[in-house]
Amino acid sequence: MIAANNITLRVGKKALFEDVNIKFTEGNCYGLIGANGAGKSTFLRILSGQLEPTKGDVSITPGQRLSFLQQDHFKYDAFPVLDTVIMGNQRLYDIMKEKDAIYAKPDFSDEDGIRASELEGEFAEMNGWEAESDAATLLNGLGIEPELHYTQMSELTGSQKVKVLLAQALFGNPDILLLDEPTNHLDLPAIEWLEEFLINFNNTVIVVSHDRYFLNKVCTQTADIDYGKIQLYAGNYDFWFESSQLLIKQMKEANKKKEEKIKELQEFISRFSANASKSKQATSRKRALEKIQLDEMKPSSRKYPYIDFRPNREIGNEVLMVENLSKSVDGVKVLDNISFTLGRNDKVAFVGSNEQATTLFFRILMGELEPDEGNYKWGITTSRAYFPKDSTNEFNNDLTITDWLTQYSEIKDATYVRGFLGRMLFPGEDGIKRVKVLSGGEKVRCLLSKMMISGANILILDEPTNHLDMEAITALNNGLIKFPGVILFTCHDHQFVQTTANRIMEILPNGTLVDKITTYDEYLASDEMAKKRHVYSISESDAEDN
Repeated sequence: MIAANNITLRVGKKALFEDVNIKFTEGNCYGLIGANGAGKSTFLRILSGQLEPTKGDVSITPGQRLSFLQQDHFKYDAFPVLDTVIMGNQRLYDIMKEKDAIYAKPDFSDEDGIRASELEGEFAEMNGWEAESDAATLLNGLGIEPELHYTQMSELTGSQKVKVLLAQALFGNPDILLLDEPTNHLDLPAIEWLEEFLINFNNTVIVVSHDRYFLNKVCTQTADIDYGKIQLYAGNYDFWFESSQLLIKQMKEANKKKEEKIKELQEFISRFSANASKSKQATSRKRALEKIQLDEMKPSSRKYPYIDFRPNREIGNEVLMVENLSKSVDGVKVLDNISFTLGRNDKVAFVGSNEQATTLFFRILMGELEPDEGNYKWGITTSRAYFPKDSTNEFNNDLTITDWLTQYSEIKDATYVRGFLGRMLFPGEDGIKRVKVLSGGEKVRCLLSKMMISGANILILDEPTNHLDMEAITALNNGLIKFPGVILFTCHDHQFVQTTANRIMEILPNGTLVDKITTYDEYLASDEMAKKRHVYSISESDAEDN
């Protein structure tokens, strides 16, 4: 068990948390949720001991080991992959290194023998002989190939490092596990493996994630950060949402009844307080009036942007035709002979591990790159708005938010432009902020404002949910569901893809395209697709062997 006892954290004059008391018990997986800036990651850092609170303390059941997902991807660059994972149990790793140092001594003494014996005993109690095989099992489950297990961390890609650090956090069956955005940068097989691991994990887990599907799959409890407090709810994210909305509705209805009663009492008192025969009744009603207390409805820290894409022109029947399109990068064919035709009702999710290919394909469709072979043709009624994965160049200037958005608007009226910004949570004076100092989430909301103001009837979005909080993801999800035009997008949020797309395309690692008119869940369950990916992986490994 881990508990926060009267935790208060002040940042300047602002209290991020105020007298928080909460217990996290064994056998539960807690989803820690809240708006951006509510303090989710900060609270995890307090629980893990990385950050000292202004007041209060954290208590852990004596003898229990806590593990957390490291956020510094370069911290272990000097170490081999397997060693990095085993460092998840620091005591075990220290014993292994001390043993190795003693046995490597040329002048092995009696004292060394006694010390080695002590270490061997503790090593055996900690299942040390299985440490390397246990670490390898975690790495294999997350998709780190055996040939990488003994390489240096510095040689891995960013996504591979994330997987190794996740394996480190999971290593050695920790009693308390803290995970901050564990699904970031993970591919679908790794996310599915992690889901199963956490479902079968019997100790205490506290996880922060913006992936609603993931939270619904693994969480048994939900801890909601709002108003500087943390409220515990039984059940997963969807259950929390329904419960919290029901609670708000009940409070509003109760307050409405109380307000009606107050009005009724006030009218009686006003009418009969001067009437001698009714004076006792009026006095009685005054006492009743004084006892009525309205439930306090605090303003939530959650803010939902208003996302509504309205095309200026209805799209025709001819949308997009792609014929035999191919593209190579550094001699490697990333897109290989891709062909398809889009219909006016298509909402296409590009899925799978070949993210570079999808980004490349989107850039070709937007005219930023030329294909090596083949061609594509947009219909004459189409107009396009694009959300790039890398938007660095968009904000590398000294413009204010209002001026930045105005340049993309046909109507050059500041009031009109600020209307869009207000809907996207940039009210009033926020419009004069410089775009180059915006946070990741603020930049995403700016780009979505640009897409809305364009009036395009085709939306192309490359990972639009990155940097967004749960409320903005929900708003964008709903906005795309009701959008009457065509969408091409890629996104790691399972629920987002499942509820938005009616057609799935996957560019396989060899650059070829799988195209199915189906939902995401149906696509994942398709035996045919599993066989195609399996056949490809076998042919790829055979090619490497040859």
